Amino acid sequence: MKKQKRDLHQRAYVKGYRAGMAGRSKALSERCNTQARQDWLTGWREGREDMWNGFTPVDGTYKAATFSQ
Repeated sequence: MKKQKRDLHQRAYVKGYRAGMAGRSKALSERCNTQARQDWLTGWREGREDMWNGFTPVDGTYKAATFSQ
C-alpha cells in the first residue's frame, strides 16, 4: 500500500484544502473522524485564504501536496 493512502492526516488536510479552494462549506468536516477533523479544518482554512488571495487550484496544488506535521 502506498504511503499516501496510509497517512490519514495528510489526506484529510488535502481534502480540506481542496474543499476550501472550491468554496465549499466547512460543515463537510463532520464526515471526518475526530483526529483527522482538525487537519481537514486546517486545510480548509488555508484553502479559503488562498482562494481569497487569488490563487487558482493549480497554484495551490503544490502547497497542499507539501503539507507536513
